[in-house]
Amino acid sequence: MSSGGTYKKRGKQTLSFTTTPYIASSYTVVGSKENEGPLQGSFHHVLQDNIWGESSWEKTEAKMMAFAVEEAIKLASWSQVEVDFFLAGDLLNQNITADYTARKVGIPFFGLFGACSTMAEGLILASILIDGAFAHRVVAAASSHHETAERQFRFPTELGVQRPMSAQWTVTGAGAVALASPEGICNQETHSDSSRQVRITHATIGKVIDLGVRDAADMGSAMAPAVTHTILRHLQDLNRRAEDYDLIVSGDLGLVGHKMSQQLLREEGVDLGPKYSDCGIMIFDPKKQDTHAGGSGCGCSATVVLGPLLKMMKEGLYDRILFVGSGALFSPTSFQQGESIPGIGHAVVLEA
Repeated sequence: MSSGGTYKKRGKQTLSFTTTPYIASSYTVVGSKENEGPLQGSFHHVLQDNIWGESSWEKTEAKMMAFAVEEAIKLASWSQVEVDFFLAGDLLNQNITADYTARKVGIPFFGLFGACSTMAEGLILASILIDGAFAHRVVAAASSHHETAERQFRFPTELGVQRPMSAQWTVTGAGAVALASPEGICNQETHSDSSRQVRITHATIGKVIDLGVRDAADMGSAMAPAVTHTILRHLQDLNRRAEDYDLIVSGDLGLVGHKMSQQLLREEGVDLGPKYSDCGIMIFDPKKQDTHAGGSGCGCSATVVLGPLLKMMKEGLYDRILFVGSGALFSPTSFQQGESIPGIGHAVVLEA
């Protein structure tokens, strides 16, 4: 341990931020299907179609992320040159969505991969940069697109392959958030309205856990053990209980994985009750929208957390949320070679 600063680790895996990063702004872009679910009307921009005037779905996804990033920067009343770092990731090979967005915005860039936990990972790393005085202003983003994910991970949509009920629907969405130190946020009249400021106070970095699930159509079961482990570790590290949070929300376990996580938590003596939800469950109505086990993809938690949940916090409906981004860390190659699917869960505490 260095003697030159305050040690900010709590317990085994949790960080406590002393210079708490503030959320200066956020922006979300979703497809029309996502806006037809229970969260209708709570996203910033809704696409009329999933191609958005581009020649490929991959170009559309890159356009979505770039638009979300640029709009988040505008809402923070910043210029792009005032942003110290840009952190982003997606589901596509070599993070091409994030790469092309970074090419466009021209901000020093860290490319991230955490599968569907990428938004949580970005929030954590951005907070570390700000709390460590390496940056005053950081933008983090994540995205996914239903058709780009189907092309890369599953089957071409033209085949019309039947999906099992454990399968989830990859969200077409992009979310970006502008984070700032107290100095970074106070230099601009960013919050001239009466809404409350939301800050990030703690983070729990997850461990990769693999219980041997090999079914790519059941990623919820692959991720549930890691999310459960992170929740338990977070509560232990900070000596907290479920009652200390207004909402505990996982990234995209979906109906199958969320049920499994609840069971695993109860086996450890922790019952989170109705305050434990999941972004993949919240974004779609599975009965009306035929999404089977719910939503998934980097854009799932990015749009739900940075859209409706942040809005609810600013309106005073929630004071403290524990967001646990979940990721299934596999590739088409590893799946084809018969490897099991490792999972991870990163937790972030949002407070208003």
